[in-house]
Amino acid sequence: MSISRRAMLGAGLSGLVLPSSLTAQPAARRGLIVGVADLPATLEPIRELSNVGTRVTYSMFDTLLRRDFLGAPDGGGAALKPHLATSWTRNGGSELVLRLREDVRFHNGDLFTAEDVVFTFTSNRMFGDKPLVVEARPYFATLESVEALDRFTVRFRTRRPDVLLEQRLASWCGWIVNKRAYEERGFDGFSRNPVGTGPFRLRTLQSDQKIVLDAFDDYWMGRPTASSVEFRLIPEVAARVAALRAGDVDIITNVPPDQVSDLNRGSGIEVRSVVLANSHVLTFNERGPEMGDKRLRQALGLAIDRQLLVDTLWDGKALVPPGHNYPEYGPMFLEGRALRHDPKAARDLLKAAGYNGGEITYRTQPNYYTNALKAAQVIIEMWRDVGINARLQVVENSALMRAPGEQVGNNSNSTRLPDPLGAIWPSWGPDSAFQNSGAFRSTAAFNEAGRALEAETDPAARKVLWERMLNAWEDAAPGTVLYQPAEFYGVRRGVAWRPYTFYYMDFRPDNLAFV
Repeated sequence: MSISRRAMLGAGLSGLVLPSSLTAQPAARRGLIVGVADLPATLEPIRELSNVGTRVTYSMFDTLLRRDFLGAPDGGGAALKPHLATSWTRNGGSELVLRLREDVRFHNGDLFTAEDVVFTFTSNRMFGDKPLVVEARPYFATLESVEALDRFTVRFRTRRPDVLLEQRLASWCGWIVNKRAYEERGFDGFSRNPVGTGPFRLRTLQSDQKIVLDAFDDYWMGRPTASSVEFRLIPEVAARVAALRAGDVDIITNVPPDQVSDLNRGSGIEVRSVVLANSHVLTFNERGPEMGDKRLRQALGLAIDRQLLVDTLWDGKALVPPGHNYPEYGPMFLEGRALRHDPKAARDLLKAAGYNGGEITYRTQPNYYTNALKAAQVIIEMWRDVGINARLQVVENSALMRAPGEQVGNNSNSTRLPDPLGAIWPSWGPDSAFQNSGAFRSTAAFNEAGRALEAETDPAARKVLWERMLNAWEDAAPGTVLYQPAEFYGVRRGVAWRPYTFYYMDFRPDNLAFV
């Protein structure tokens, strides 16, 4: 049965008041304060590829092209529009020429030129023998060269035809950095004091307290509607809710579903939500004790009743997708698939694997993902019901999550491009942390299909390769998809702002106003 794009991604997009639809006179400009559960340690955009990182850096940096989130009724549009580039032209499958805006300034006053674009994509940030951020390479894995044809024209060439190059330029790792500032400050210095072209620039970076951005009034899209944006660290849900009720903050993130009704009843407060182009996943480390047999890993997935998790923990607002397979892929979406909940099959696999009751430890951080701890507690009981000796271990940070002895953890995989190569491939492919660490070892069939998919341009052939790739991943079972979470934001009613299907918090002039 077909699952509509609106049903999968548009559900829950409620209570929104878009700046473009305002009927009241905008209020005077003031600062915006956002209460968040966590903050990134630095602000180099490709160093902080996470929900907590991109929510901040999205307002500091621009891409050459931009996904049209505001033009899509579900907040998840795949259509592209000009951004730092005014136009682009394809010259065959392997070449793209872009004309750049000539009136854009960086936060340090430098004029944005083709030289900054070339540096962004060809320096050792992503490439070279010792790239500074290894995790960034998959996003531009096909890139061969970037060259300046003149001061405001650049040409991208790929090693093979790449049907997704435009989407890559509008997505993760496509944010443009200032060449001069980067060379002067170095990787670590730039990470602490970055320079972009976005509507806000850094004032304060205190990752254990707050990050404060000031309006960049020379922003090329127009003067920002907020004088500043402060991301204030408030780890506890109750404290974030109290701060919103007291008027100390304007927006809070990571609102659990069980808080939504009470917040909506509050004076001057409403909850705005959107189902994310993201899946919460469990990760199964093949090197971990008991984890080497894929039949055990498959059983861990089959024992999970995902719809029960959605109904009980998410008030029905999250969605169970048909695996790592999403309608926004358009013609690449694989119909007729579903994630199975089959306790009997799980027990049979455990018996076939000769599982003898060895302990399986599920590690999670308490606050990083909404409902992560509650979901873990329920899943542990589901595993025990099929005969798995499961134990929950709560740790405080990501380093402890990956400490020796890791067996099961949690993660999230974003659909960064509207294509399988923008979701499962960067998360689990040859350049991913899972393969590089050895956690995902049964990779031959998956990698073979993925590399062929990267090089293929025929739509029908690409779909065949995608199905082969997904089958290989599900058979190897290095992890399992749980659900697409709904992200709930508590917002004061005087703030006209719309959330997207990504963790981006877009505070550009076309998506933020005070009324």
